[in-house]
This record gives sequence, C-alpha cells and structure tokens, in this order.
Amino acid sequence: MSDFTPIQRHGHLPARIAAELGARIERGLLKPGDRLPTELALTRSFAVSRTVVREAIAQLRNEGLIETRQGAGAFVIQRAARHIRLDDAQAMAPHAFQDLFQLRLPLEIEAAGLAALHRGPDHLDRMDDALARMAGGDDGAAVMQADLDFHRIIAEATGNAYFVQFLGAISDRILSTIIESRDRQSPERIAPLIDREHRALRDAIGQGEPAEARAAMRRHMLQSAARVGLRLQVLG
Repeated sequence: MSDFTPIQRHGHLPARIAAELGARIERGLLKPGDRLPTELALTRSFAVSRTVVREAIAQLRNEGLIETRQGAGAFVIQRAARHIRLDDAQAMAPHAFQDLFQLRLPLEIEAAGLAALHRGPDHLDRMDDALARMAGGDDGAAVMQADLDFHRIIAEATGNAYFVQFLGAISDRILSTIIESRDRQSPERIAPLIDREHRALRDAIGQGEPAEARAAMRRHMLQSAARVGLRLQVLG
C-alpha cells in the first residue's frame, strides 16, 4: 500500500478513499482474506485524518467488500458474500443525480413504511440523535453525515438487510446529492425545510403509522429532488 498517494481535496474524501480501495479489491490487487493496511497506515498513505479513514472503511463494510474483526482489523471477503456495488464511472455520469433520485424514490418510500411497522426504541433514539446533530452542527460535513445516518437508520429499521445494503452501496452518491442541495441554497433557508421534513418522518415512524410515513418520505424525496433542480416521474 506504500504506492498510495494523497488524494485530491475535492469531493467527499471518505467516498474517494473507499472507491480507491474498492477498485483495488475488484482488480484483485487485494484478494479475499487479505488484511487491509492499518488505520494509521491508511491515514499516512492518503494524508487524511483517522475520521476520514474510518468513514471509508465503514462504507466498504456497508458495500460488503470487507469485514472488520475485533482487535484484528479489516479483511477482504469472498465475492459470493458481497453486497451491492455500483459502477463508479457510470454513477458519476451527468445523468447520475436524476437516475439516483428516481431509483431512491420508491425504495425510500417503502423503507419508511416498513420502518413504521418494525422500528424499535433504539432506532428512534438514533434518529433523534441524527436530528440533533443536523440541527446543532456548525460543521457542514458533520451535518451531511448526520443526514445520511438518518436515512440509513430508517433502512435498518425495516428489518430488511437489502434496504441497508442499497443505501450502503450508494452512500457516497447520496452525500453528493446532499452537498449539491446545500450548495444551491443558503443553509439558513434550506436547513429549516429539511428539519421539518425529517421530523415529520420521525414522528410518523415513531407513531407506527406506515401510510403517513410513506407520505412523509414521498414529500421529502420530491422536495429533495426539487432542491437540486430535478423533477421526478411519479406514478399513482
């Protein structure tokens, strides 16, 4: 791994590091059973903080490319055990935002409805924590990560691992859409809108109302798309 070089400082850094490591796994440079370099080694190789490296490792784990073992590190897993992984070149094409939102719309809506049926107290507590981090954070990157966490918790609350895998596979793209949304409008104007939408989602899920949770997610997704200048096709 000594041939890694510091990455360019644009885009979402954890996603860029995860993409670099993921590409090496896909090309066979890192094989099943291989141990990834230590957190410290990756920090030095990429010239980033430990927090960035930890987020990149978490993304690779969500994508099913690696597993982490307590006290031993992170290891590449067998291809048959892997989860969903998107093609990086295709996902970064100009049409990616439109396609991403169109794909997310029905899946996120159904996830919200299922979460209302299956959520537990821990899911609600973690959703509240994510909302608090979004509302009280001055660090833009931390706020965006909290936004992503909020959606991931909803996926986990469905009790269906494929929803979690889907969000894990596109987490960096989701962050890109969040960044795009916040770049287009002033934080002072957009933050209250997003907070209101998220709290409506949390309330519906917390009250165990699947129909209202689905409706709240539908409104949120359509508004999110509108904030980045997209119009989704909505059926029914």
